[in-house]
Amino acid sequence: MSNAPTVPGRRMPAAERKEVIERAATELFADLGYHGASMDEIARRSGVSVPVLYDHFESKPDLHRRLLERHFTELRGVWQQHFVGDDPPQQRMARAFDAWFGYVETHPYAWKMLFRDTSGHPEVQAIHAQVAVQSRAALLPLLAAETGSEHIAGADDGESIDMAWEVLRSVLQGLALWWFDHRHVPRERMVTTAMNSVWIGFERVRRGEQWQPNPA
Repeated sequence: MSNAPTVPGRRMPAAERKEVIERAATELFADLGYHGASMDEIARRSGVSVPVLYDHFESKPDLHRRLLERHFTELRGVWQQHFVGDDPPQQRMARAFDAWFGYVETHPYAWKMLFRDTSGHPEVQAIHAQVAVQSRAALLPLLAAETGSEHIAGADDGESIDMAWEVLRSVLQGLALWWFDHRHVPRERMVTTAMNSVWIGFERVRRGEQWQPNPA
């Protein structure tokens, strides 16, 4: 990431300027965390004055929330576009995983901002929680609609779907965070790892197989 400010050679339309600001702010929040990313530095990286920055966003929390909502919405769109359909579930899951890791690959700072912010700031954590709940509510029905998903946690109830979602979320987010520091690994290998970790168990459950503890 370059430290030089973006200084356009023409007057940008407001929407284009806002996009430049959001891109610079995403990189700064990802690299420095919520506390370390100042509005002054975001303005400088964006090539705008601080008053212009506040014309677009009333405060740093407002800007931060906007970025979280934007990137979570884009990730939800990946699932809604690639996971649904009439193809066999194995194909749809592999396709969705590939598109999901594709987003991570092309938006590394967005991903780091979403899931590696360790600032501990209560307002930041509250925003994260609120936006994550919105994503969960949108995506959980996609998983619940898959035959056999309710049996992953050993029972046909709502909590089992919640637990299945946590397994899927944890695998993908954990791999993506690892990938941020190991970018030489090709995306195809990340998809394969996710499929081996998630699909094989899910497919066996779909066939009616479940692990049972050994009797005492």
